[in-house]
Amino acid sequence: MVRSRKKILVAVVAGVLVAGTPMLAFDYWLDHLVERQGQLEAEVSARQTVAIIEGRIGQVVASLADLAERGVDSCGAQHLEMLRETAFRTPPIKELAVVGPDGQTYCTDLGIPLGARQLMNQRKAGSPGETIIEVIRLVQRDEQLLRVRRVDAHGGGLAALIPANLLMPLSSSGGGEFSAYVHIATADGTPVAQSGPALADDRQAGDFFVGQEQSARYGISVTVTEPKVRTSAEQSNLSGIKWVVTGVLAAVLIGVGVFAPWWQRENPVAELERALDAGEFVPYYQPVVDVKSGHIVGAEVLARWRKPDGTIISPGAFIPLIEQRGLIMAMTRSLMTRVRDEAGRAIGTRSRLKISFNLAAQHFDDDAIVEEIRGLFANSPIHLSQVVLEVTERQPLDNLASTRRVIAALQGLGCKVALDDVGTGHNGLSHILKLGVDVIKIDKMFVDAIGHERSSASIIETLIDLAQNMRMDIVAEGVENFDQVVYLRDHGVRAAQGFVFSPPLPGASFLALLESVDPLAGEEAFDDAATVAQGLARRRVTAA
Repeated sequence: MVRSRKKILVAVVAGVLVAGTPMLAFDYWLDHLVERQGQLEAEVSARQTVAIIEGRIGQVVASLADLAERGVDSCGAQHLEMLRETAFRTPPIKELAVVGPDGQTYCTDLGIPLGARQLMNQRKAGSPGETIIEVIRLVQRDEQLLRVRRVDAHGGGLAALIPANLLMPLSSSGGGEFSAYVHIATADGTPVAQSGPALADDRQAGDFFVGQEQSARYGISVTVTEPKVRTSAEQSNLSGIKWVVTGVLAAVLIGVGVFAPWWQRENPVAELERALDAGEFVPYYQPVVDVKSGHIVGAEVLARWRKPDGTIISPGAFIPLIEQRGLIMAMTRSLMTRVRDEAGRAIGTRSRLKISFNLAAQHFDDDAIVEEIRGLFANSPIHLSQVVLEVTERQPLDNLASTRRVIAALQGLGCKVALDDVGTGHNGLSHILKLGVDVIKIDKMFVDAIGHERSSASIIETLIDLAQNMRMDIVAEGVENFDQVVYLRDHGVRAAQGFVFSPPLPGASFLALLESVDPLAGEEAFDDAATVAQGLARRRVTAA
């Protein structure tokens, strides 16, 4: 009895002493850690926006250079047809035009300009081949666009208009809704676009998190500003209740010390099962882009855990335990069902679009996954030929014979099978030969080393040659800058995904991006490029 009373007394004293510690650390945590996190998010959002801008402008610059090489420099019928074809193939372009040395529009791919326009920062023409960035305001629509102009030998040249909303991020760095104020300006300070709630004129510098980034390639600057109002309110509320929190913490610690022998630890598997039943694992979509045409040709579905309070948990925190506890089949089925229901129509009406799902080693133990995919997609808007199943490398494939049999059955349904993270982990070149996959994906590790490590370049070129010889498609992952895009395109890689194009997006944001760059609700069969251009022109004029 005496010994038991001593234990209780020790627990009470320890609880009081330990509970007082948070009071000392509380203000430091609020003043430093929260501040650092907010500043980091603003800086990451600015870098993300610059990557989007460089990717969009880079596609347009490449298209203008191609037109110039083909000799397009007039308003003749043949040249107008070439303008229409290029505008159709380059999603960021809203209008292509032939312009004079003073920037005046002579003619456009639409046949008529979008309307009266005002040059907000006209620059003098430079040397032939130079790229000039200008800002155009459509007077009647009160709409502002970025104009990318390529100078010819006479000082005139070709110009393309990019809608300002295509330069804005669709989601925050954490994957949630983007709510910060973004200001984009040219090198001379002319505003291009802005989004988010406007800032008061009497703001104080210390009241905001500010992230700034500039494109070294195009001179465009990005400022992301997020008020600290929400953070300050949270700090005030927490500071006001810290005595209550300390008291509760003391009681909890005392209770733990006294009653710990009779308590059992919570089973984390039960939490995962509860989250599965509640539908908290949601799909995020990372677009896959054709680096030659600029079209979105697919998307990889990535899992995120969205908790009831809105917190987004990255897959690295839960996927290993999901696989270890045999819950990966249920989670994959849940993600596929959700994709089918929320994005099925948008994907199904764009037959060239592929949607990719990651499969783990457990999926290849038997034929269950084959019947599951047949049941989910056979009568859905998404055609089985649009489904790509990625064999991941998180766990080794112990039974290659069984895996090959399941892959063949999936291919028999019409699905494509991709080998993910080729060259790393368990997925070596031998798997490419033994499994008979349709697509190989170059790991981000090799893409990051482009321009820095000769050995990585050799590996990429070897994979490209292998894919071409075996008639397989190839996709590069983790592409983050336009130099990598140019390298991959020049070496025969057609498709890529990464932050230079877009981060993984929640369903609503992905569907909005898809509708923005490929607004066709369905697809039509055209006989030639001229008919394609005419169809696009009709849609643009109607939309205007």
